[in-house]
Amino acid sequence: MSAPAPIDRTAIRRQAEACAEARDFPGAIAAFERLRESAPGDADVLLQLSYMHSLAGNYRRARDFALQAHATKPRQPAVVKELIARLRTFNEGEALLECVERLPPLRDVEIPLLLAFAAQLSYLNLPERAVVFLDEARRADPDFPPTLLSRAQVLTYLGRFDEAHADLDRCEKRTPGLPKLCWLRSNLGRKSVDDRFARTMIASLQRPNLKPDDVAMLAFALHAELDRLGRHEQAWQALELGCRAKRSTLDYAARQTDVVVDRLIRLLPAYDAPDNANVDPIPVFIVGMHRSGTTLLEQLLAAHPEVHGVGELYDFTSAMRHATDHHCRGVIDAGIVDRASGVEFGEVGRRYLDRMRWRLGSERFFTDKLPSNFLNVGYIARALPQAKILHMVRDPVETCFSNLRELFSDANAYSYDLGELAHYHRQYRRLMTHWHATLPGRILDVDYARLTGDPEPVLREVAAFCGIDFDPAMLDTRAARRGVATASAVQVRQGIQKRDVPKWAPYAAQLQPLIDALRMS
Repeated sequence: MSAPAPIDRTAIRRQAEACAEARDFPGAIAAFERLRESAPGDADVLLQLSYMHSLAGNYRRARDFALQAHATKPRQPAVVKELIARLRTFNEGEALLECVERLPPLRDVEIPLLLAFAAQLSYLNLPERAVVFLDEARRADPDFPPTLLSRAQVLTYLGRFDEAHADLDRCEKRTPGLPKLCWLRSNLGRKSVDDRFARTMIASLQRPNLKPDDVAMLAFALHAELDRLGRHEQAWQALELGCRAKRSTLDYAARQTDVVVDRLIRLLPAYDAPDNANVDPIPVFIVGMHRSGTTLLEQLLAAHPEVHGVGELYDFTSAMRHATDHHCRGVIDAGIVDRASGVEFGEVGRRYLDRMRWRLGSERFFTDKLPSNFLNVGYIARALPQAKILHMVRDPVETCFSNLRELFSDANAYSYDLGELAHYHRQYRRLMTHWHATLPGRILDVDYARLTGDPEPVLREVAAFCGIDFDPAMLDTRAARRGVATASAVQVRQGIQKRDVPKWAPYAAQLQPLIDALRMS
C-alpha cells in the first residue's frame, strides 16, 4: 500500500488563515483538520482548532483541542504562551499549573514567557504564584517597563503597596508618562497631595495619535487625581473623556441585557425551597452589582477559620458553557439561556465542585465572589442546592457612580454611559426581585450601609444564614492575608469605612440624568 501523498502545509495553513479572516470557521476548521491529519501531535495546530471551534461556538470541542495540545507537552515558548491562554479561557487551572511544573528553572525562561505565565496566574486569582514569575523577570532585567508595571499591579493585589510604588517609580524614571503607569499609580493613591502628577497626565493626553485605551487610562487616572485635589469640575471632564474613549472600544447594546433578563424570567419556573443539603464543601456565592461591596464581604467572611476565600471566578459560567456546549461572551448570554432548558443541573453542580477542588483547603465553606453571577442565581440554586447566596445591596447612586469611575478591562461594558448604566441597574434590580420571588429563603440581602455602619450584627446574620458560628476575626478586613485581585484591592485593606458624605456628592449636578433614570420603574 503506497504512502499518502505529502501535502503543502504552508499552502493549507494560508488557506485556513484566510478562511478564519473571512469568518468562515467551518472552512478554517476543515483546513486545520487536514494539517492535524498529517501531524497529529502538532500543538500549534491543535490550538488553532481550539480557537476556531471557540469562534464557531463549539465550547466542548474547543476545550478538548486545548487539552489535546496540553497533552503534547509543547516546549516552544510561543506555543506555550498560546496554550496557557487557552487553558485559562476554559478555567483549566490544574492543567495550567502542570505547564508551570514542566518549565525549566525560571532563570532559563525568557522574560515574555515569564510575563505571560504571571498574567494567566493572576487571571486565575493566584497572585502569590504570579509574583514569583515577576520577581524572576525583574531580576533578569530590573528596568524593563512591562515587568515593572505587571509586578506593581500584582503587588497591589497582595497588599505590598510600598513595593508597588517603588516599581512604578523605577518605571517612571525609564519611561515617564506611560498610560498604564499613570493608571496604576492613581489606583494606589499618593502620599503627597500636589498637582505635579495631574500636570504629567494632562501633558501625556496632548500627545498625538493616542489609542482610545491609552486615552481611557490617562483620563481615568487624571479624574482620580483631580478628585483627590478637590478640583471636581475638571475631574468630571476627565471622567467624561475617559468614558467616551473606553466606550468607543466596546461592542455593547442595552437590548442584549433586556433579552437575557426577559428570557431568564420567562423560562425559569418557580422552585420549591430545597432540603437543607449538607454536602461539603459548601459554596457561598456573593453576588450583586460590581462595586457594591462584594469584595469587602468576601474579605470579612474569609477571615473566618471555616471559610476559604477564592475571589472572582468564572467557574460556574464554565460549567454552564460545558453543559450547553456554547461559548458565550461574559457570564451568560441568550444562547446559554435558550440551551439551558435541556441541561442536567445535578451534573452542572458536580462539575463545578470537581473543577473547584484544586483551589480549596480543609475548610467546609468557600466563597465565589463574582458579582455578575446574579444572572446565574436561578441556575446556581438548581445545580447546587446546598449553596448559600449572599446578595450585596448598596445605594443605587453610590453603586453606579463607583462603576462609572472604575476602568474595567472589557467587562461591564454598560458602565461608561449614564443612560446605559442606569438601564443595566434597573434590569439587575428587576431580576433580583424575580429571584427573591421564585427562590424564597435562598438569598440573603446584605446591606452595604448597615455592614459599614455597624458590622457585627450584619455579620452575625450572614454567619447564621451560612450555617457557621460568628467569629470576631470577621470584623477586621486587615486580618486576612489573602490576595485580592479586584478593583477594591487597596480600599478593602483600609478596614471597614463608613462615609458621611458619599463620593458622588460633588458631582450631583452632572449625575442628575443618572439619578432621574434610576428612579424610573
